[in-house]
Amino acid sequence: MKQLDVKLMHPRVQITKVISRIYKNGMTTTSGGNISILDENGDIWVTPSAIDKGTLTEKDIICVKKDGTIVGDHKPSSEFPFHKAIYEVRPDIKAVIHAHPPALVSYSIVREIPNTNIIPQAREICGAIGYAPYGMPGSEELGEKIAAEFDGKDNMAVIMENHGTVLGGSDLLDAYTRFETLEFCARTIINASAIGTPTYLNDEQINEFGKQIPHDIAHNESVAYPPEEREIRQNICSIVRRACDQGMMISSYGTVSVRWKDNDFLITPPNVARWDIMPEDIVQIKGGKAEPGKTPSRAFELHQKIYEQNPHINSIILTQPPHLMAYGTTGVKFDVRTIPESWIFLQDVPCVPFGTHFKGNDTIPELLSESVPAVLIANDSFIVTGDKLLQTFDRLEVAEFSAKSLVMGAPLGELKPINDEQIEDLRKNFLG
Repeated sequence: MKQLDVKLMHPRVQITKVISRIYKNGMTTTSGGNISILDENGDIWVTPSAIDKGTLTEKDIICVKKDGTIVGDHKPSSEFPFHKAIYEVRPDIKAVIHAHPPALVSYSIVREIPNTNIIPQAREICGAIGYAPYGMPGSEELGEKIAAEFDGKDNMAVIMENHGTVLGGSDLLDAYTRFETLEFCARTIINASAIGTPTYLNDEQINEFGKQIPHDIAHNESVAYPPEEREIRQNICSIVRRACDQGMMISSYGTVSVRWKDNDFLITPPNVARWDIMPEDIVQIKGGKAEPGKTPSRAFELHQKIYEQNPHINSIILTQPPHLMAYGTTGVKFDVRTIPESWIFLQDVPCVPFGTHFKGNDTIPELLSESVPAVLIANDSFIVTGDKLLQTFDRLEVAEFSAKSLVMGAPLGELKPINDEQIEDLRKNFLG
């Protein structure tokens, strides 16, 4: 991930930016959670104790000097001992996040570890995960138990018994991406379990996914940036951030593209934190070649084929909304006949096998049509299309809201969908 250039950003700024995102995304509470960074001088910058995480500012961040001197207006987090203990046993870890995100807390209560093979990118991002036995919060004992799960092991994340989770990273963005991805895996598995039985990818499937990043793509020698092209870049960034803010896209995965003219388009790149994406990160594809010096999303060939075979499609979003992925990881049919709007917007959403979106497979471009604007890809993503980007995003919202309603309704009883006669009335009145 290249955004949030931590080499140029003060630790105070990094910490306040990330803790704000964690809080706003409902992954910690006013009083819960803490973040730290170990700088090149051996000093540890850490969130304070008993200060509202929703209003934390840069001046609230504490520095614990290498010699133990505390600099700042507050006390360091009560959990500082285990942050310090992790840094002492793992020199490769330079940032630590601890919080109580709901899904991972659920795992800590049942004393299990999420299987990150639920989606393809998570195994590499999350790494090995340990499990630490219970310890009194803020105690040296807890610090020792957590440090033991990092010491001499490859673990980059640890589930804390009846407590939450703690994750390390090479920098704070690395730790946050791991944290967000692991919580997403836990939420997806829990949602999937509400409607069926989750299925997981095997190592061969995950390895094949890793090969999809385009390394040998041809590049144009020069590029032009007319005003309409620059406007598309800004629109893509705006929609990506909205998707992240609404929990429908995470830092590590998600692709948005918009047709520019003819079959040329603009598309998001890989390895950029989605929630902090900038217009200059977007990659222009012209004549099948990429903008000089840039790598497009691993899905760019799929997007290109969709545009070539579907003149009515002018924008595409591929992402991993947590409730839609419950359907994408169980094989349970996502029936959009929940409310009239859902069926009018989506009509039918088929689910295709994992790998159908890989290079050389034309299934999805041929499957998409005006009556099939969206497709679920098993254990991977949801791909939705439209004329304008805002229409495509609207369809994404409607689909995820519908999936959420279905997942929430599962414990209440049997789904009673809109019947065939009612569907036919909707078809006549809204689809001509």
